[in-house]
Amino acid sequence: MIERQGLLYTKEHEWLAIEGDVATIGITEYAAEKLGDVVYVDLPSVGTKTTYMKICGEIESTKSVGELYAPVDGEVVEINETVSSNPELINHDPFGAGWLIKIRFSELPELLNHSEYAALTDEG
Repeated sequence: MIERQGLLYTKEHEWLAIEGDVATIGITEYAAEKLGDVVYVDLPSVGTKTTYMKICGEIESTKSVGELYAPVDGEVVEINETVSSNPELINHDPFGAGWLIKIRFSELPELLNHSEYAALTDEG
C-alpha cells in the first residue's frame, strides 16, 4: 500500500505518487466510495499524450460513469493491465493494486497535500 501522507492530490479526487519524473496515478478512496462498485475502466494507451485536467479515461460503476482527469501534462508510460481486467481493485485497494496509470511529466502543477485534500473532503 502506498503511504497516503506522501501523496499529492487533485480536487477531482485523484492521487499522485511521484518518483523522479513519473507520477503513478489513481483515484482516492473517497472517489471510489462515491462511485460505488466499479465494473469497467477505460484507460489511455501507453504513448498517449496527456494535458493537465483534460479527460484521459473513464471509470464506470453500477451507479455512474466518472471521468479520469490527467493531473499533469505528459505521456502515459504504463497502464495497470490488472485493473483493466479486475476493475473492482479500485474499490478494494485504490492506493495499492488499484492504481491506474503512470505518466512521465516535465513539470508538476499546483496540487494538494494530504491535509489539504482531507480538508476538501472533510476527512481530516
